[in-house]
Amino acid sequence: MKASLEIDLSFNQILAVVKQLPRQQKIRLTKELEKEAIDTRLSKLLKRFNSEDLDMNLIDEEVERVRQQIYDQKKR
Repeated sequence: MKASLEIDLSFNQILAVVKQLPRQQKIRLTKELEKEAIDTRLSKLLKRFNSEDLDMNLIDEEVERVRQQIYDQKKR
């Protein structure tokens, strides 16, 4: 049997609880929060680049254009 519980806590209350955690659990919590932030940022980034107009030929063309620019700059 599983019970569900909802508690309203303020940020300061959560912070007070976190400060009571042992060091290793704080580190674990930090890593979990970082993963969540990275996942969110990565999802947003992928959505920006998701396009029907973008295909491998277009990517190859752009890569070659940039390579040529770099090569031309090095020749100077």
